[in-house]
Amino acid sequence: MPVSSDSNAGSRADRPSSWTFLSNYAHVLYCMARDPDLTLREIAARVGITERAVHRLVSELEAAGVVRRCKAGRRNHYEIDVSVPLRHPLERDRTVGDLLAALGCRPSGA
Repeated sequence: MPVSSDSNAGSRADRPSSWTFLSNYAHVLYCMARDPDLTLREIAARVGITERAVHRLVSELEAAGVVRRCKAGRRNHYEIDVSVPLRHPLERDRTVGDLLAALGCRPSGA
């Protein structure tokens, strides 16, 4: 059997990628849009980050007016304002709703 000159040739396909196209903000928002009644712990497990990190991201999304936290008994329910424009200069002509629609997700009530 021939040996590849690239010592990593066989392992590249087996290794998970260390980067993604979307930020953790987008991942958290996507989770909330799909299920607005998830707990921060459930979101953290789905995104693969700590509950503390999710709390920080949600707080920042709230401060930016993207997410509104509503109490539903002892739990939180999250509402997303799909009309908020994205923040990066390249994307300012698009909204949070455009991003979620591109991901095939439509928040309830949107």
